[in-house]
Amino acid sequence: MTMREHHLDEIKLKLDSLQRQLREDVQKLDDPQARALFETSAEVLKGLHTAFEHYEKKHEAAWEDSEVKVETKQTKAKEQTGSPKTSSPTHG
Repeated sequence: MTMREHHLDEIKLKLDSLQRQLREDVQKLDDPQARALFETSAEVLKGLHTAFEHYEKKHEAAWEDSEVKVETKQTKAKEQTGSPKTSSPTHG
């Protein structure tokens, strides 16, 4: 397991844990607004967990070629500023 995969798993576990806690606490609350807040928060965390899974599995178009986009941006930046290998200081 890579470091990235380890961190993704840790975050997903924390999101799941907090989501479960919020859903359990909803049953303990009498205030309808607080119940709605806890339930909405649990749904948002569920969405975040799904987003992490999609990133991990590259299910969304935004994640599929993110590495290619970064490399392309870096290459363009080097072309605009000039690569250090092509520029050499003049000694005189």
